[in-house]
Amino acid sequence: MSGVKPYLNGIIFLVMVFGICGWLLVRSLKRSEDPARLVFKWVLTALVLSVLVLKVVPIVADGGYVGAFGGIPAAAVCGLVLAIIWHQNLAGLIAKPFADLYDGGARELDPEPSYSLALSKCKRGNYTEAIAEIHKQLAQFPHDVQGQLLIAQIQAQYLDDMPGADLTIQRLCNQPGHPPGVIAGALNSQADWHLQFGSDPEPARQALEKIIELLPDSQLSTLASQRIAHLPTVEFLCERHDRRKIEVVEGTQNMGLIDPRFHPKPVEADPEKLAAELIEHLQIHPLDTDARERLAVIYADHYQRLDLAAGQLEQLITDPKQRPVRVVHWLNLLADLQLRLGADYNTIRGTFERIVERFPNSATEGLARSRIEHLKLAMKAKVNTSSVKLGAMEAGDRADVGGEKA
Repeated sequence: MSGVKPYLNGIIFLVMVFGICGWLLVRSLKRSEDPARLVFKWVLTALVLSVLVLKVVPIVADGGYVGAFGGIPAAAVCGLVLAIIWHQNLAGLIAKPFADLYDGGARELDPEPSYSLALSKCKRGNYTEAIAEIHKQLAQFPHDVQGQLLIAQIQAQYLDDMPGADLTIQRLCNQPGHPPGVIAGALNSQADWHLQFGSDPEPARQALEKIIELLPDSQLSTLASQRIAHLPTVEFLCERHDRRKIEVVEGTQNMGLIDPRFHPKPVEADPEKLAAELIEHLQIHPLDTDARERLAVIYADHYQRLDLAAGQLEQLITDPKQRPVRVVHWLNLLADLQLRLGADYNTIRGTFERIVERFPNSATEGLARSRIEHLKLAMKAKVNTSSVKLGAMEAGDRADVGGEKA
């Protein structure tokens, strides 16, 4: 039994060696650009190693003059032959890590669809053939977003097939696994095509409402609501194609000879009428942030009602679906209105501190802290400006009174 164990160990060792060599051979053949040449090299290598092991090694092992002057040179010749056989492979093995830094190595790339042929057909006006080429790619990559959007765009822009484009977008949205941004982008594109090529805002509204339905309580749904509130009318879309003529009224003659006090002034919008229109608009589109911001400014500048202005801005600031950059803008606007209408130092400082608390370790935090540091100077400058204006007015009144007495 003691003699069998070394024999079994030797067999296991040989099996492992031949297994590793076989795996290397198969792997090399798969990655080789010339498999036949590689097999020829392996055969030559096997012959040289056979001669080396069976003939040269015993001569060297015997020693003596024959081993020294015959065996060692023969072993060197065998090594030289092996070097000649594998010198290109060895050089490539050494240079490969450095070449991989530039060409990315031999890693196989993930298969991707190619739409170059379809785009070239589309440029030549062969739109039906272009769609057929895209469908060939989608047969292999059925969930590819670019291909499906390209089909919908060709249908809407070139084939005047808006129902077909709507169906393509609907199928894209019904596919599982697409991120919310892809769904919102596809539906926004659908709305753009209805406005640009169909001049019909109603299907565009339906596409944007689909975003709100599929992605409720998200920033994407908020942006969709914003777009719905500002959709153009049918008349406006038709005017882009049939531009109406604008009559030019003759202006004032000899403007340079007229006293500047009597220069014609541009007609300003009535703030009360504008506020009423914005309130009516917000009753229909309560998520229109631009309209609510404009109404807050009118409340502050025209009505001098800081409480009403702050109420409108607070609805925007406390909305969790709003983007951080917009929230920072509204907090800064609220602080500006507070400063403009004479709020106390602690109130304005508290508004800036809300930015610091909500957005720590950001650029907006640094700007808010800077405004806090300069807040007292800003309040003092406002008071001084108001005092100068009031003093100048009083001096003018006294001059008028003095002139009348004289």
